[in-house]
Amino acid sequence: MLESITNIINSISGFVWGPYMASLLLATGLVLTVRMVLIQVRGFSHGVAIATGKYDDPNHKGQLTHFQALSAALSATIGIGNIAGVAVALYWGGPGAIFWMWVTAFFGMAIKFAECTLAIKYRKIDPDGNVRGGPMYYIEMGMPKYFKPLAYMFASFVAIGALGAGNMVQSNTMAHSLIDVFEVSAESETMFRWIFGFILAGLTGAVIIGGIKRIGSVATYLVPGMSVVYVLSAMVALFMNYEQILPSFELIFYHAFNPTAVVGGAAGGATIWMTFAWGLRRGLFSNEAGQGSAAMAHATAKVDEPVREGLVAMLGPFIDTIVICSMTALVIISTGVWANGQNGAVLTMTAFEIALPGFGRWMVVVGIMLFAFSTVVAWSYYGEKGVEYLGGAKSKLPYKWIYIIFTLMGATLDLEPVWNFADAANGLMSAPNLIALIFMSGAVVKMSKKYMDEKKAGKHLPYKDR
Repeated sequence: MLESITNIINSISGFVWGPYMASLLLATGLVLTVRMVLIQVRGFSHGVAIATGKYDDPNHKGQLTHFQALSAALSATIGIGNIAGVAVALYWGGPGAIFWMWVTAFFGMAIKFAECTLAIKYRKIDPDGNVRGGPMYYIEMGMPKYFKPLAYMFASFVAIGALGAGNMVQSNTMAHSLIDVFEVSAESETMFRWIFGFILAGLTGAVIIGGIKRIGSVATYLVPGMSVVYVLSAMVALFMNYEQILPSFELIFYHAFNPTAVVGGAAGGATIWMTFAWGLRRGLFSNEAGQGSAAMAHATAKVDEPVREGLVAMLGPFIDTIVICSMTALVIISTGVWANGQNGAVLTMTAFEIALPGFGRWMVVVGIMLFAFSTVVAWSYYGEKGVEYLGGAKSKLPYKWIYIIFTLMGATLDLEPVWNFADAANGLMSAPNLIALIFMSGAVVKMSKKYMDEKKAGKHLPYKDR
């Protein structure tokens, strides 16, 4: 029975993250990009200016500053996918998969812009200041009533997915990494997992019980810090092997259209579609564009202009995929180990250890620990918002305690079926969200055009200049 259930879950997960869903997400990004006339290019510098705090107005309603909201969202998207996911893409799709990850991120920026613009436009702010926003709310408030079941679908999938891919998979990956790097014996492994699980659950509880403000405060320091350390380490690794940087880019562009056979997919024949599909799958998994999760974090921003937060949000896929994932990919390719038969985090560890002997392996482990912990913390908020929509404010605290228990369980269990189950739930979040984005794309186009025209006319000035 268990084996049959596992096979069903694996099939659902494979379909959800297969080429059909990936193509649908990319098509949505393409449509939004065209309709908004390359908003991710036109609005990029303005989005950076907003994120730096120049437009922060303490009188605006909300809970987090623009930068805190972006950090909270990035703490969920920047995770083990940036370390292990890139290696998986290289293993199955070859260097060309990285090119398609970039393409996914570019169009994903338009999707994130639309999601988070709508999240501000259609959010609810309670008398106590608690903000409720995200796909379930813009589906409920911005679409005809007969679409409301889609809101319940999204809320259900995000609550379930948070316990799995947002939580248990992360704690399990951290435990595995520490067991490997400390060479914990088989006899001591069980006890090590339980001790680590209790410590991690305690740290998680200390953060998430405080709500989104504490999550935002922790993310404000943790996310930029860990991202800078990881990127700088990757840059040092590339500098040590600088003569291979240009050849690495050449491999990426060449194999994007001339796929290699020396990859994990060689047995089935390396094709352009395989390279394309794996680049899309890992890119979408990494930056979560289309899933609607980041919209829940950005909905809490202190802002009165929906488009302004959309411009901040679209920086997420750029930072996550085009910057951090690219650093991982270039280190792996430049060291020449991308085709050595290894996969996942092990491949990334090998590459960094070759580039930075005695340090690289530990740096990757630290990166996994910080990236995964930030994901656990941020996804607790997403799951909490899902159950709040379904069961009201009274359901939030019980869910937090359940989430903490699942953090402990994740460190102690074998989680392959749970990974696939949560992966499927996360992917299924995209379906109701994409329907809403397509249906409401006209409204986003009007809002973005109005805002950009007003900005050009000099209406939208930094807070200190008003």
